[in-house]
Amino acid sequence: MFETFSKKLGKLFDDLRGRGSLSEADVDAALREIRLALLEADVALPVAKAWIADLKPKLIGQAVTQSINPAQMVIKLVHDALVELLGGALAPLNLSAQPPAVILMCGLQGSGKTTSTAKLAKRIAGTMNKRVMVASLDVYRPAAQEQLAVVASAAGVESLEIIAGQMPREITQRALREASLRGMDVLMLDTAGRLHLDEALMQELKEVKALANPIESLLVADALTGQDAVNIARNFHEAIGITGLMLTRMDGDGRGGAALSMHRVTGQPVKFIGVGEGVDAIEVFDPSRMASRILDMGDIVSLVERAQEAVKEEDAQRMAERMQQGKFDMNDMLSHMQQIKKMGGLGGVMGMMPGMGKIKEMMQGKEIDESVVRHQEAIILSMTKAERASPTLLNASRRRRIASGSGTSVQQVNQLVKQYQQMETMMKQIKKMGMKGAMNPAGLMRMLGGR
Repeated sequence: MFETFSKKLGKLFDDLRGRGSLSEADVDAALREIRLALLEADVALPVAKAWIADLKPKLIGQAVTQSINPAQMVIKLVHDALVELLGGALAPLNLSAQPPAVILMCGLQGSGKTTSTAKLAKRIAGTMNKRVMVASLDVYRPAAQEQLAVVASAAGVESLEIIAGQMPREITQRALREASLRGMDVLMLDTAGRLHLDEALMQELKEVKALANPIESLLVADALTGQDAVNIARNFHEAIGITGLMLTRMDGDGRGGAALSMHRVTGQPVKFIGVGEGVDAIEVFDPSRMASRILDMGDIVSLVERAQEAVKEEDAQRMAERMQQGKFDMNDMLSHMQQIKKMGGLGGVMGMMPGMGKIKEMMQGKEIDESVVRHQEAIILSMTKAERASPTLLNASRRRRIASGSGTSVQQVNQLVKQYQQMETMMKQIKKMGMKGAMNPAGLMRMLGGR
């Protein structure tokens, strides 16, 4: 997410660092590049123009022109302005209502509303220790209600029983009654969407909102929506008065200007982002952390939080002890893969590490293929216990058997073994030099399969 925007800003800042001092002409040229980068990231034109207009007086002020390090001051001011553009402060979910507190989930069809409902329900149940029930009001899309029931089950939260023939108002009334009788703390209503904005959709939303009286009305929107994001957000806000946004597919392509546009046009905060397909792939949206990611400063706090959720304490302790001893086998490699997958995949983890944009360039544009990890898991799971514990046993005949059993090729098995050997070498380096010495950019590149 924001990869294109981040890369352009990174090149601009590198150029500014090389100049020593900055003239007003330099700042004007930088602002033109920033505006172009915003537009290429699909930020709406009025939003980009207004943001540049707010930023310009700060960049041509004395703080920059008289600074000992003007480029660093520009970066700081752009960072602070980005934080404001993204919402300024963290906006927590508001559940301060007589139980059950109702959350209305709305958005266009295809925005990821149903899976987002399950993700948020699981987060509320887990991190806030609340009893949550979800109910689908979508009687139009085939199997929409069944879909919510399935993902709710995967998330470990209750869902309202499906009764054929009931319309959204009836379902809402029944959901309110059932949630109250069962002692639920939170009721989440997954409303119907359309392929486009229409009067029928908005009228139904107004009726449901009046009946349910939600404490939160969240607009779920695809972060890759592009220029339409502004109209979608404005229309929903004008119709029902949204209280916040949840952006899906924030792990998608490199643009994502919707996150920068929607808050500006509605005045409502982005509260959550979807960062993958799993029911755990959701994060609280923190403007300061996101601005740091955009500027390739990393987001170590989110990375640590995600790791704490994905890795059990006893597993982390065992792994640390083995690393300190320089021990590493295929079981360890499988464990690493599964934990990284829980944390959003290798691409998601890399996106939170400072300076990773430059390391990607050092890798000469190599893309990280997440499907490779699935194949490698299958290969390791096709090994015997003895082979996993002692990979030196993997001769030619064993590798042929493993390839056949995992549905892969002998070449893929050989590549995995080579990668294992590289990681084993790195673990021995960690034992000799300690974590800091081993985990330099060159070490990271080897771990990622670079040269």
